[in-house]
Amino acid sequence: MKRIRIQDAVGKVLGHDVTQIIPGVYKGPRFKRGHLIKKEDIPEFLKMGKEHLFVMEPRPGILHEDEAALRLSKAFAGPYVECQGPSEGKVTFFSKIHGLLKIHLPLLNRINQTRNIILSTLHRYTPCQPGMAIGATRIISLTTTEKLIQKVENWCNLEGPILEILPYRKRDVGVIVTGTEFYKGMTRDRFDDTVGKKISGYGARTVLKRVVRDRANQISLALSNFMDKPLDLILVTGGLSVDPDDVTRAGIRRAGTKIIFYGTPVLPGAMFLYGMLGTRPVLGLPACVFYHPATLFDILFPRILAEVPPTRKEIALLGHGGYCQNCNPCHFPVCPFGKG
Repeated sequence: MKRIRIQDAVGKVLGHDVTQIIPGVYKGPRFKRGHLIKKEDIPEFLKMGKEHLFVMEPRPGILHEDEAALRLSKAFAGPYVECQGPSEGKVTFFSKIHGLLKIHLPLLNRINQTRNIILSTLHRYTPCQPGMAIGATRIISLTTTEKLIQKVENWCNLEGPILEILPYRKRDVGVIVTGTEFYKGMTRDRFDDTVGKKISGYGARTVLKRVVRDRANQISLALSNFMDKPLDLILVTGGLSVDPDDVTRAGIRRAGTKIIFYGTPVLPGAMFLYGMLGTRPVLGLPACVFYHPATLFDILFPRILAEVPPTRKEIALLGHGGYCQNCNPCHFPVCPFGKG
């Protein structure tokens, strides 16, 4: 690239996008890279405060920001990630499907500690929809070296892509609602109106549902009866506090469930239970899921659907950012809750 006065640029080829900003109205390229500069363009450049421009003057081993961004985006993007651009030197990443955003965090951090390259993303494990923007990459300067881009490409070839969308694979859900008040019809069961809607929002479905008394043996029996059904995971709601009538955990354990963890540093959701009954995840949902718009269930359920189960260490780390501010209206997941 060569920097020249605007008055000397007529007849030259513009070497970069020139951004126009109209406050509150527009931000985007007014002139695109490759534009043949004309005399009548000069007043427009001057209105944007451009008294000098970079025009094309290719050099061996040097890449323009657009070429660099394209090559970086191809190295960074994994399955079900679409790249759009470059525009103004930036390539943006989009999800192709409903799924969970997976990020190679150590490699992301290494990239962003590399001089002249940036990659900005959403938080890992963000639930995504088709067409949803999940990040962008660019170089900081107008040009960079071929050698630097090749180094980053080699990292990604060896260690895998940085961005990937994991499809939701677990679809069929069995539900056990505990509570003598629901079993006797004294109180209306609100599962379908609350948690049920969230399940369908991820493309999953409630295949079987049973309402049982607050009796450990009945909870255990219901779980055992689910084992020969075509279910991917099981939810058991209510009865997980320290009240004497809350025996859900005992019933889950009696059915042979291996409890991975019970109790979390997340509010709401402290009494959440996660276990495995054979090959099927079992989630014990505390009563808060029927009241609060966002709880630990909303953080972990997409991970279970995408077959990325949490570890005990990951649960412990959720304490940082695990306190919900109960905003009205709720903006989850576009908020700090559960980001760790």
